[in-house]
Amino acid sequence: MTTVAIYLVVTFGLGGLAMAVRLPPLVGFLAAGFVINALDVEHIPQLEILADLGVTLLLFAIGLKLDVRILLRREVWLTTSVHMVISVVLGGAALWVAAVAGMAMLSGQSLQTIALLAFALSFSSTVFVVKVLEERGESHALYGRVAIGILVMQDIVAVVFLTATSGHLPSPWALALIGLWPLTRVLRKIWTRLGHGEMQSLFGIVMAFVPGYALFSAVGLKGDLGALIIGVLLASHSASSELARSLFHIKELLLVGFFVSIGLTGLPDLPTIGVAVLMVLLLPFKAGWYVALLSLMRLRHRTSLLAGLSLMNYSEFGLIVVSVGVSAGMLAPAWLVEMSIAVALSFVVSALVNGRGHLMVEKIAARLPAQDEQRLQPEERPVDAGDAEVVVIGMGRVGFAAYQRLTDHYGYRVVGVDYDGRRIQRLAEEGLRVVEGDATDLDFWHRLRHSESARIAILAMPRHGANVTALDCLRESGFSGTVAAVARYDDEVAWAREHGVDIAFNVYAGAGLELADQVGGGPVPAVIDPELEAERDADPKSR
Repeated sequence: MTTVAIYLVVTFGLGGLAMAVRLPPLVGFLAAGFVINALDVEHIPQLEILADLGVTLLLFAIGLKLDVRILLRREVWLTTSVHMVISVVLGGAALWVAAVAGMAMLSGQSLQTIALLAFALSFSSTVFVVKVLEERGESHALYGRVAIGILVMQDIVAVVFLTATSGHLPSPWALALIGLWPLTRVLRKIWTRLGHGEMQSLFGIVMAFVPGYALFSAVGLKGDLGALIIGVLLASHSASSELARSLFHIKELLLVGFFVSIGLTGLPDLPTIGVAVLMVLLLPFKAGWYVALLSLMRLRHRTSLLAGLSLMNYSEFGLIVVSVGVSAGMLAPAWLVEMSIAVALSFVVSALVNGRGHLMVEKIAARLPAQDEQRLQPEERPVDAGDAEVVVIGMGRVGFAAYQRLTDHYGYRVVGVDYDGRRIQRLAEEGLRVVEGDATDLDFWHRLRHSESARIAILAMPRHGANVTALDCLRESGFSGTVAAVARYDDEVAWAREHGVDIAFNVYAGAGLELADQVGGGPVPAVIDPELEAERDADPKSR
């Protein structure tokens, strides 16, 4: 237990220190791995198991929220393919030049070895990117969906690579996995009967690790990819978002083990650090090619920049590629330490860059050549709030209820905004006045500024990080009307009031007030049954 206590104290302490200097805690977790390694503390084998559990749950949760149609979009599959080719060719050229210049670890390496290293550096980290997107509350924003789609395509490439280098094909029984599709129809019915407590969370964990990880591994396929696929097959269930939320904190805690384990790979020396720094210097080029390719795919510069910067890191899969190279005798074992340091440094750099916020991206985008708005993707074109007096940002349950109350009871002209195209289409078919848009987009607020009738903005998105970003963009655009925001915790309410939000509303406290009004004989609002609400969200005909 003493060893475990050392791990916990160092990890918690450095995670807190990272927060104190305004860095994501994961930077502290990475540092904790190297510090524990330097202290020569006994390694805990179970830590790798915890890390694998966290990554598996992460991919399962991605599957629960993934719209498979995003993978068929040209800006996803074509960008992934072209970017990987560019990364291998130009990244390999940069490493070859460093080898010719006499860099110690690269000197004397064959072109095949250098190409393998460049291939390892072409991947971005699914774990890191999704964690950043979730902290911002923007995994469903357009740039977030594109970034996740690119990461999933990279995972598919990873499966092909591992299969090709393993020397044997997957088991013929892998074809039987097709039967998972009809099986998940039965599993969804079982899920419906489990309610909303611990049995639902346990169901998600069982699905991720049994028909997901264990079954796919048994037939020679990548286990965590199996968890992703099972999540996709179960995503149509009305409680999929609820399950993803219930697993969130479990997954986040397990992923601490993942970040700590990266630093435990080995300790660097001076030549190792030199090569790792060279790899880090390639990161801006990696992000730049993403930005250029996505802009060519008719995405706005802002969207391309946000996606490119979020993907500006190296992947834990790079460690697997290097491990394959070591096993094949193409690379020295020291390259595992090299790659782990490059991955860790890339996470730190990416966290610093992405932590600068959207306003930095807006300033960069403003200096890029103007784009013809009519040639952009449909969801990237301008939207008009018209003569709306109130704009409700986020048309989930809270936003939907606010919209109905303001229109039916108070007679306001209201427009709802949401990034979910399917939700917008469903609400529009019901006669609601809604537009698809990204509240973290400064251009969106500029369009609202030109509408003199818009005088109230309600930030009703479920993630505090998304509301914070939207508030920054709102103020930057010059909007001077009333701002109201929802929050789930008292510290979020306090933050909103300190930063000029006129009305900060704790949704849980509000539920208590409504209940008290009913008990006390006050006005009785319509009672919303959560299960019926979820069914209505999943099936438009039930409305």
